[in-house]
Amino acid sequence: MTEPAAPAAAPGPSVRASSSLRVRLTLGATAVVAVALAAGAIALTAVLQAGRVAALDEVVRARVATVEDLVASDSVPSTLGVGQPGEIVQVLDADGRVVATSPTASRTLPLLDRETADRLRRDDRPAVTTSATGYDEAARVAVLATTYRGAPVTVVASVPLQEVRGVVRALRVALVGVVPVVSAVVGLLVWVSLGRALRPVEELRRAAADVALEGGTRSLPVPSADDEIGALARTLDAMLARLRSAAERQRTFVADAAHELRSPLASLRATVDVARSHPGTTSTAELAADLEPEVVRMQALVDDLLLLARVGAHPLAHDDVDLAALAGEVAAAAGAPRPQVTVTVAGAGQARADAPATARVLRNLLDNAVRHARSRVDVTVAGGRVTVDDDGSGIPPDARDVVFERFVRLDQARERDAGGSGLGLAIARELAREMHGDVTLDEAPGGGLRAVLELPG
Repeated sequence: MTEPAAPAAAPGPSVRASSSLRVRLTLGATAVVAVALAAGAIALTAVLQAGRVAALDEVVRARVATVEDLVASDSVPSTLGVGQPGEIVQVLDADGRVVATSPTASRTLPLLDRETADRLRRDDRPAVTTSATGYDEAARVAVLATTYRGAPVTVVASVPLQEVRGVVRALRVALVGVVPVVSAVVGLLVWVSLGRALRPVEELRRAAADVALEGGTRSLPVPSADDEIGALARTLDAMLARLRSAAERQRTFVADAAHELRSPLASLRATVDVARSHPGTTSTAELAADLEPEVVRMQALVDDLLLLARVGAHPLAHDDVDLAALAGEVAAAAGAPRPQVTVTVAGAGQARADAPATARVLRNLLDNAVRHARSRVDVTVAGGRVTVDDDGSGIPPDARDVVFERFVRLDQARERDAGGSGLGLAIARELAREMHGDVTLDEAPGGGLRAVLELPG
């Protein structure tokens, strides 16, 4: 027993995860956010550290200035006051011994050794730097040289950096955990948002793949949103409709050609077979006279079929067309085959249309009217409208739409021997509709047929 066949895979090219637009956009957006957050974290810690250090510098400068005033007024107390946690201030003599100190330091252990104090001190203003002291591994230290009771001394103040560094370190640790989490959340949001935004695109792709695989008249799903994707869907659906129409015209052309050319080709074949079977009974001139009408009719038929097949393949022009002048030119040629029929043109008007296509529509309508008129064809021109009236037998109301179908002939008066192929009215209506107009039929005032061409004004 054979196993059932597996369902067919979804048509269309597969998309690898590594090449997915959604994946690439998500990774790109997440990377940008992560880099921005990391740069922001670095800048934040740097600004925080610089701000805190600047505040400590103000503290040690102010403390040194205060002690300098005490030294200058010869009123240095035995214990110097401080205000910040861990703050130390001392007055050192030229040998580096402690002259006065704050209660946060020893009277026997100076903040700075003699060499460091000599290197850092200045006479005009306090020198502030980060240095190791006798009490802290790193501190902001202010050093100022002055004179106390006639002897040179050095005023030294310090605030430890452990607290600042601890705060910065804690902030960095927090940011190290926050940046990846925030980046991941942003990446997830981008992934979800892109999935919703690209869902119509995927639906379009699947529908297009189904149409390519199955054909038919199926349309693409057009989103209701009036955005770029909706515009793309509408454009693709319109393109697909035109391609479908072109394919349908091609199929119709092949079917019509095969159907309509069979009869003239059979007639030509029969004439040739008779001439071949009886070579002495038919002269070359007689053979040419027998073949020429069928060849001319077949050529006209092929030309009409090709014209129908091309309708809609390329957009027609929309120029200002003088309908009266165009109708006059076409009427002069239309009356030539039957001089007993009078063709008159009256009125004036213009339309926005393609001049060659409009001329072809008028020629088909006038040829049809002249072919079936008894004595008169009246052409009336107005703005965006041309009316062609004949005094022939007319067409019954229930058949006035049927005659626009290809190869439709209603009676013996409209057979091929009367000159019609059954394509004239079909060509006229399709060309008119391609120019956003139409051709309709009605009864003429004289009892014949009225054909009306409507075009945009």
